[in-house]
Amino acid sequence: MATTLEDARALDEQDPLAGFRERFVSPADAGIVAYLDGNSLGRPPKATLARLASLVRDEWGTGLIRSWSARWMELPERIGDRLGEAALGAAAGQVIVADSTSVCLYKLLRAAVALRPGRTEFVTDRNNFPTDNYVVQGIADELGLDVRWIDSDPDGGVTAEQLAAELSDRTAVVTLSHIAYRSAYLADMPALTALAHEHGALVVWDLCHSVGSIPVHLDAAGADFAVGCTYKFLNAGPGAPAFLYVREEHQETFRQPVWGWMGGASPFDMEHAYTPAPGVRRALSGTPPITGVVGVEEGVALVAEAGIDRIRAKAVALTEMVTALAEDWLVPLGMRIASPRNAEQRGAHVTIARSDAAELSRRLIEAGVIIDFRPPDGIRIGLSPLTTGFAETWRAMDVIRAHSTAQR
Repeated sequence: MATTLEDARALDEQDPLAGFRERFVSPADAGIVAYLDGNSLGRPPKATLARLASLVRDEWGTGLIRSWSARWMELPERIGDRLGEAALGAAAGQVIVADSTSVCLYKLLRAAVALRPGRTEFVTDRNNFPTDNYVVQGIADELGLDVRWIDSDPDGGVTAEQLAAELSDRTAVVTLSHIAYRSAYLADMPALTALAHEHGALVVWDLCHSVGSIPVHLDAAGADFAVGCTYKFLNAGPGAPAFLYVREEHQETFRQPVWGWMGGASPFDMEHAYTPAPGVRRALSGTPPITGVVGVEEGVALVAEAGIDRIRAKAVALTEMVTALAEDWLVPLGMRIASPRNAEQRGAHVTIARSDAAELSRRLIEAGVIIDFRPPDGIRIGLSPLTTGFAETWRAMDVIRAHSTAQR
């Protein structure tokens, strides 16, 4: 029997994370039935409002330039350590808040290729997020490398068998998403990393849909490098800076291509020649965007307080409810569930698909159910555990059912 609205309300009452919903800014638009796009842009924490006001009034307004030496210079590393501890399974000194995801990915891929001289190939997923593939293509074009494309199942993701078929002694770097942006397929990070290492390749993981929604174990998995954004499940704000992970054993030889004064050993010595800073700080380039960095700090604090295991448990419960309702209500109307049915292989969103998804998405947003469309036929239902309720989600699914009359 499908979940009823009463069942959903009972789940809200039992939810140990329910109180966190009150710690985010509520939409002023009364017409919003449900916000199911937190996997693209998370809602703003109230603490961030207060922190930004304090930043402008006190740290910037009163401390002025003195705040760089008093606090700001160490923020990227300090927040990186906190993020590594709270959500990434990374020991201190390996994570740092830096540039955009695209820039961080470029830095990591270029550095990883340089660590494998004489090797000539990237291996990646053709169905990866476009930025990832564009960065790979750009570097390959720049350096004269080849790209071996894995044609993964759009409703799933890259398997060990598919990766093994593309690896060789020519493989320099494998780059994959931990959670597929379309399907929410959860890749087997330890197995795929080990497979690449057997062939002498390095691995760069994209954690954009993982961080803050599922426990990640970078150190235990043997990951070499990783990158991720902070404006989804970390709720750091639109355009907030990304983070990157450089495994400790690679840091001494890690040479990222965008040399800047903040990544130098002695920024304020104003030396002519560049000397990289020790450790992961050498991944920095220009001046950190402090107004964005403090948003990351507040988002990480909420995830740490809630606990990543409890966040994952709620994500599973929400996606299980959505999958069951979609099976009962939407599949008979011509929908396809374009995400793994097994919760252990699924992240914190569920994709439903039909050929008229673009038009249906427009109607759903007009009706107050904020989702997003992913070509060619996918509607992603994002379920951000700190801000999404069960009854809210049930009502949204009911609206989707009402607007999804059988396709002609």
